[in-house]
Amino acid sequence: MLGNQEPNCSIHGVNFNRITKAHLIRAAHEGIAFSFKYGMDIMNQMGIETKTIRAGHANLFLSPIFRQTLANITGATIELYNTDGSVGAARGAGIGAGIYKNAEEAFATLKKIQVITPEAKNVEATNVAYEKWLKFI
Repeated sequence: MLGNQEPNCSIHGVNFNRITKAHLIRAAHEGIAFSFKYGMDIMNQMGIETKTIRAGHANLFLSPIFRQTLANITGATIELYNTDGSVGAARGAGIGAGIYKNAEEAFATLKKIQVITPEAKNVEATNVAYEKWLKFI
C-alpha cells in the first residue's frame, strides 16, 4: 500500500504553549482514521467501493472522536456490533474452514448496537485536515 516506504511518525505545527495531551491524543486518532481512508482510497482505485464499515464495538471504535472522524473522512456509515476483532477473525476462519456456509450465517447472531454517519457540518474541515496530512506521507 505504501510502496515499501517507511513513513515513520511525525508531528508538525505543534505549539507546546497551547497544545495539551488531549490534543495529541486526538491528533493520533485522526491520523489513524486518515490512514484508514488512505487504504480505502487504494481499494476504491481497485474497484472495491466501501459504503458501510462494520466493526466490533471495541478498540479504537470505542473512541467517539475516531469513529466520527472515520465516518466524516470516508463518507461511509459505520455499524458497530456487539463483538470484537478476535471473534470476527474466528468467525471468518469458520467460513474458510466450512463450519459456516457463508458470512450471513457466521455473523447472524451479532447485534447492531450503534450506527455512525458522516456529520455534514464537519466533512469539509475533516477533508481539509486530510489533505494537509497527505502532504506528509
